[in-house]
Amino acid sequence: MGVIARIKDDIASIYHRDPAAHGTLEILLNYPGMQAIWIHRVSHKLWLSQWRLLSRCLSTFSRWLTGVEIHPGARIGDRFFIDHGMGVVIGETAEIGDDCTLYHGVTLGGTTWQSGKRHPTLGNNVVIGAGAQVLGPITMHDGARVGSNSVVVKDVPKDTTVVGIPGRVVATPNDVTKEQTKRRSEMAKKYGFDAYAVSPDNPDPVANAIGQMLDHMHLMDSKVQEVCQAVQSMGGSVCTDKLPELEVDEFSDAEHAAAQKRKKAIDEFDPII
Repeated sequence: MGVIARIKDDIASIYHRDPAAHGTLEILLNYPGMQAIWIHRVSHKLWLSQWRLLSRCLSTFSRWLTGVEIHPGARIGDRFFIDHGMGVVIGETAEIGDDCTLYHGVTLGGTTWQSGKRHPTLGNNVVIGAGAQVLGPITMHDGARVGSNSVVVKDVPKDTTVVGIPGRVVATPNDVTKEQTKRRSEMAKKYGFDAYAVSPDNPDPVANAIGQMLDHMHLMDSKVQEVCQAVQSMGGSVCTDKLPELEVDEFSDAEHAAAQKRKKAIDEFDPII
């Protein structure tokens, strides 16, 4: 892949993963994670060409400029995205696959001073939350996810979510959970909800409650559809109207009024009292 094509690929990946991105110029000027990756690609080529001192100096300049420290020896795949960027550290023998995402404060570090492979290997589509520490020559297989502020010191299987200190598996995918997630997303779209965070492995109790509601709605929809088909087969005319759109304006107005009330209370607060 040529340099220009790779730059376009990086920008497109940011558009895809960050809803706060509103323009190409904004991305070029205000995304230090992307700038750090581009500088790293230059320093990595220098490192492989045995220009070790120059590559390290360029890496240090990148850390000063972006707040992201990537050793020139690290191997990074395509469409790598560092969101926010500040405090990210990637060690010399780290290997990162395609379409991976790291948030601020992440460390891909080592656990020994001995030479050789001592930093993590990330497969494709790996996501590591803010402040997480992934340590040692371990492997995070394709689709693995790490929760914020976790410490991972063991291999993480494919499509598995890990949280805590030390990191422990909290979600292992199977055909049932994948099907359930797909069904919930479809139900959410049908009724006008935002399908975000309705996964059955989500630790948020509110998200779990919403997911159970969607499961219940799916079951009721199925039963009503069977009843409608039975009535229609007997010559009846039911269930012909389209489901009404979910109106949320009333809730939005109420939330806006509550926000104005909170703002007024803050403005009237006297810190001298």
